[in-house]
Amino acid sequence: MRMMVAAAVAAFGFAGAAFADPAVGTWKTQVDDGAYAHVKVSKCGAALCGTIARTFNDTGEYKSKNIGKRLVWDMQPSGGGAYKNGQIWQPSTGKTFKSKMALSGNTLKVSGCVGPICKKQTWSRVK
Repeated sequence: MRMMVAAAVAAFGFAGAAFADPAVGTWKTQVDDGAYAHVKVSKCGAALCGTIARTFNDTGEYKSKNIGKRLVWDMQPSGGGAYKNGQIWQPSTGKTFKSKMALSGNTLKVSGCVGPICKKQTWSRVK
């Protein structure tokens, strides 16, 4: 009986890993205002959120005051690698925009929009 319980627990544990969202992980942003970041994307309830984990500029890694701050949030999976109804914060301006993302392999296309005008970046998977 113990073996059956242990097997069931192990199966559910492995199934949880199999159902992990493919966008979860660490992503390198494009350069914005002379700096870029590594953003750790993780589950936040039914949505995804991303927090600034590391920051870099032309001299290498540095300790920005933005480390630990939320960069994207409320990204809701909508199927086929698409995420919608999110928000994104632009550290260089301090502004927040409506956002969406599209995942394709190790590339995450992220956009922040005001009305029909959008600014886009392509992020690459770090791990």
